[in-house]
Amino acid sequence: MKKLTFLFSFIILLSNCSSDSDQDTDGQQTIQNPTASKLIFPFEDSLCNVGTNITSTQSTVLFEWEASAHTDRYEVELTNMTTGTTTIHPSTENQTSIVLSRGTPYSWSVISKSNTLIETAQSVVWKFYNSGDAIESYAPFPAEAISPAMAASVRTTTNELVLDWSATDVDDDIIGYDLYFDTAAAPEIIARDIEESTFTVSIVSNMVYYWKIITKDSRGNTSDSGVFQFKVL
Repeated sequence: MKKLTFLFSFIILLSNCSSDSDQDTDGQQTIQNPTASKLIFPFEDSLCNVGTNITSTQSTVLFEWEASAHTDRYEVELTNMTTGTTTIHPSTENQTSIVLSRGTPYSWSVISKSNTLIETAQSVVWKFYNSGDAIESYAPFPAEAISPAMAASVRTTTNELVLDWSATDVDDDIIGYDLYFDTAAAPEIIARDIEESTFTVSIVSNMVYYWKIITKDSRGNTSDSGVFQFKVL
């Protein structure tokens, strides 16, 4: 009888240990950090024409993403790429409806949050165009700096540096770029109709440089990246 009692107690102990995987070595319950969500809709680098039109200038679009682990709530970080304005849209579910301007490019990402931890996780950033009335072609998305990254400090052994950027267009008809580059905060144009998304510039040490890209498509549409900056050490 004693052997049976001991065996039964041992099985219960093993069961408790195996089911308590979220406890640390001191037997305290641990809380896991939120994980990053995977975005679903609106699709990346796409034209979003699925939504409810409110007026000729606004429509409501349902944003969706995969639920992330250890997450109690979400925040959709939405940027109007024309105005540069960023807004935050909270949600306790893995979707939320947002009113958008029509015929406007946006970028968005999702921040996963816990009610008990300050640590958060952020998804990747996607860009899309919210469709508008009678628009036959859309301007390219504003170019993004790849290298040097915004506000980066650069060390080089030569007096040259390759600027590298990326740009996309829902119509897939980008034909070239104009490059503005200077030590002034409002840089002057130095090259027009660049076909590649890289360009080599001359630099000197201990200077701050400013640059921006105008992206052009075959329909005459353009987009302005805004001014990037970097420092040469």
